[in-house]
Amino acid sequence: MVFRKLLGALGIGGPSVDTVLHDPHVRPGGTLSGEVRISGGSRGTTVEHVVLGLVTGVETGDDEVGVEFHRVVVGGGFGLAEGAEKTLPFEMPVPWETPVSSVHGQPLPGMTLGLRTELSVEQVADKGDLDPVGVEPLPAQQRVLDALSELGFQFTGADLEHGHLQGINQQLPFFQELEFVPPPQASGLVGEVEVTFVTGPDRIDVVLEADRRGGMFTPERDAFGHFSGTHDEAASTDWAAHIAQWLDHLAEHRGVAGGPGLKYTPDHDDHGDGGKSGMGGMLAGAAVGAGAGILGGMALNEMLDDDEQPIGDVDVDVDEPDVPEEPEEEEPEEEGDDEE
Repeated sequence: MVFRKLLGALGIGGPSVDTVLHDPHVRPGGTLSGEVRISGGSRGTTVEHVVLGLVTGVETGDDEVGVEFHRVVVGGGFGLAEGAEKTLPFEMPVPWETPVSSVHGQPLPGMTLGLRTELSVEQVADKGDLDPVGVEPLPAQQRVLDALSELGFQFTGADLEHGHLQGINQQLPFFQELEFVPPPQASGLVGEVEVTFVTGPDRIDVVLEADRRGGMFTPERDAFGHFSGTHDEAASTDWAAHIAQWLDHLAEHRGVAGGPGLKYTPDHDDHGDGGKSGMGGMLAGAAVGAGAGILGGMALNEMLDDDEQPIGDVDVDVDEPDVPEEPEEEEPEEEGDDEE
């Protein structure tokens, strides 16, 4: 694939550049390879540097800004005669935390991610157009997405939020949220579920965020599930059963106030009923393999932990937990007053 950049900032008669990718599709942690082909203009010049950058759109408040989150220098410091040709082969490692921008070759709605070539000539730098790069999910990430689909969740969009997730070793200054709406069976429990992946060479973190519906005496608030393990563990995990079990826990604690402090850490040796009852069971019943190998040998860290909400720079109050008013518990309140 050839990407043409006409470098107007370098002036009429300046050089132009083509960036040729061997394959525009890649996975996080993979490598983009190709070559940069530079064509001399109507006059000789000196190319100071040629830089490739991965660029994406990140939401900051009400605006979306272009952010270059990874760049490599592929050459520079050479003369380019009038009409001359110069080819620079390259291999560009892709960061493990690079957000997913396509699934099965189809671009994700809401995502902008591409490669940009910057050419600097005579102390004037010109950046070419942004050319799409399709970042496909890792096997473990695809397993999570497939599980949500099996449970009846529908993908609605994706975006990138500026900030860092608490308690997670995150390298990039933003994180991706993949947004899903629940099937009718769970619409009264959660309004939307967002999935965030943070990956590294040896591990993967999966963060689930649900805007949980409130109970009679509790307001609506976000609830979080956090899964962590190696790539092999994550790829062999029954994610449909995991998510169903998480939804069961949300349903059980729907009327419990004081969200911060509500923890859920499943027992590695107790598989329970395999997610066959409750809200999660209603969804998991239709999932292939739901209820088999609930934990899949994966090391889980506080599957639901509202004490350390991994939410990044968003406006959520985590310092003032909800306190139950218990207006209908009149007799217990009177007994408490008598004791005082």
